[in-house]
Amino acid sequence: MKKITTTKTTKTIRTKTKAPAAPDIGLWLVKLCREAAEDKKAEDIVVLDMRKVSTLADYLMICSGGSEPHVRTIADEIVYQAREQGVRPKSRDGSPKSRWMVVDYGDVMIHVMHPELREHYALESLWGDAKRVK
Repeated sequence: MKKITTTKTTKTIRTKTKAPAAPDIGLWLVKLCREAAEDKKAEDIVVLDMRKVSTLADYLMICSGGSEPHVRTIADEIVYQAREQGVRPKSRDGSPKSRWMVVDYGDVMIHVMHPELREHYALESLWGDAKRVK
């Protein structure tokens, strides 16, 4: 909450999100998502800066979960941590049974995949021109 003082009164204004102002919001959000995935032991987390290679999203994060429940847990934790900061996904697709879940935040796209599917589809290679974010 922010307090604003005017000449006569003090007002408290609730802010919807704890995110920084644009243009840093995409980088802030992808780092938050990476930390959430790390908290749930996601494997081989890769973040790509897509701004110069695609209009799909500013950042693409790909990570692996070793089983169906692990894939679901990682995706759920990412959504939970972002919601705690006031950010809600635009969409969420896939299911643990498919072993691939996608969380779309507009500027940030998250793929949580089983290692076999990740190797098969090789999204990192598909976007090989994108710079990796550390």
